[in-house]
Amino acid sequence: MASLSADILHDILKRLDGAALARAGCACADLRDISKEEELWENVCRSLWPSTNHDDVRSLIISVGGFRKFYADCSTLILNKDVPSVQSNKTNLFAEEWDESDYYHYFDGTDELEKALPSDFVSLIDIQYKDRALYSNIIWGIPSSDGANGWFNNCPFRIDVFHHSPENNDNNDGEVFLSTINDLPSVPSLEQERKDGKLWRDLNDGIKLSWIMVNRKMKLAVNLSSWHPLGGQRHWPTDTDFVLRFGSVLPAKEVLPCQVAKCILLMKFRVTNTGSEETGEPSTLALTELNMQIEDMEGVHLNGHRSLLVLKEALSCHRSRNYSEVLDSCHSYLRVQSELKEEKIRSECRFDTLCLVGGITVFAALCVMCYRKIDRS
Repeated sequence: MASLSADILHDILKRLDGAALARAGCACADLRDISKEEELWENVCRSLWPSTNHDDVRSLIISVGGFRKFYADCSTLILNKDVPSVQSNKTNLFAEEWDESDYYHYFDGTDELEKALPSDFVSLIDIQYKDRALYSNIIWGIPSSDGANGWFNNCPFRIDVFHHSPENNDNNDGEVFLSTINDLPSVPSLEQERKDGKLWRDLNDGIKLSWIMVNRKMKLAVNLSSWHPLGGQRHWPTDTDFVLRFGSVLPAKEVLPCQVAKCILLMKFRVTNTGSEETGEPSTLALTELNMQIEDMEGVHLNGHRSLLVLKEALSCHRSRNYSEVLDSCHSYLRVQSELKEEKIRSECRFDTLCLVGGITVFAALCVMCYRKIDRS
């Protein structure tokens, strides 16, 4: 190692990915010093996130701490183990110190907004299929959030990155396609796909989504995606649609009574051509939708103001490189969410039963009173 020049070591290290580069920096003092160079980490980030290949994004990353810090913040996934348990026999399952006005209050533009401005956030979005770049986008600020006291703060939060209307199929400008050219498996017919699900499995295994949220004021960044799909539906809402769901469980201790929220990243593909082996025509999928929403444990979509506060809190949350650990956390959230829905159904059934018994009792009492009155007369 001592016989190799710094230039040769630099040339070797620039061929490594982020994880290998970090490990190499722990090998010896010479590699440690070279592995701290920003140029190496810039190459790593540009390879992993094509959206960083822009001069304005490069300036943004440098302003928030550099590429080495950016990789450390965004290559890890959000891990939230503080998922509350469902408590039975309570009408309000989470909020012991919150009332309804606290939870659903109307935002009136107080100083709290200064803590989370839409213009502070930048979204860096990258989609890969089988480790090849498929789509990248950069969103400066939060779309449709103009006006501090406008509808955005009090209406359901949603960021639409990509939306293709099926009514405009003649205009394919800006569309994103997947085909057998991208190693997508050939599909002879939708009927065959319903039986074996080959296309659906390949799409689940091959697709990756990264949605990095950067806050320019706080100089922090976080990856809100789970990289791989957490779930989805095939042939919904139509036979030609495939829906994939990514996301993460975000901390919301100071924002929501349930103290957690779920970031939902929804991606939708549509089969535009099943292909034909005889004619050589490829099977083709078109990306038709990509959006973000944030909901609480009861499935209620948060408004713009609450969502910004949750995103702000997520920037400094705990993270992990262990994907299975992150996946277990998401499954734990879904399990508790399912238990919550079941508990609400049981509570409603108990209330309905109580009302029914009360109604029958009152009716029986009225009948007895009428019978006695008639009997006396």
